[in-house]
Amino acid sequence: MGPRRAGPSVIAFPGRMPLQIGFERIELNRILDLYGRMVAAGQWRDYAMDFEKDAALFSAFRRSAERPEVRIEKRPALHARQGMWTLFGEAGQVLKRGHELPGVLAPIERRLLKIVED
Repeated sequence: MGPRRAGPSVIAFPGRMPLQIGFERIELNRILDLYGRMVAAGQWRDYAMDFEKDAALFSAFRRSAERPEVRIEKRPALHARQGMWTLFGEAGQVLKRGHELPGVLAPIERRLLKIVED
C-alpha cells in the first residue's frame, strides 16, 4: 500500500447558502451606537432593518415618511472584491465602500463631530 493522503474528513454542506444574511452582534452594536448618537444630535428619528437572501440593510431616516438619509449594506458575496460594506446616500449614491465597517461609517462619524462642535 502507498502512503495515505490526509484530506478533510468532514465536509460542510457544500453549496448551501443561508436563507438570509444578518448582522453579527458586534456589527449591530456599532451601527446602533452611531444611530443613538445621531438621534441624540437630532439628526435621525427612525430606522429600518431588512434581511434578504444576499444582503442585510440598515436604513436611517430623518422622518419616517421619507427616503432613508443613509443606508448601510452588508453583502458578503462582495467581500473578496470591493468589500462587503457599502454606505449609500439619500439619492442612492455610493458614499463609501470597504472591507471594514468602521471605515465605511467614517463619513457619518465625521459629520456627527461637525454637528457636535457647532
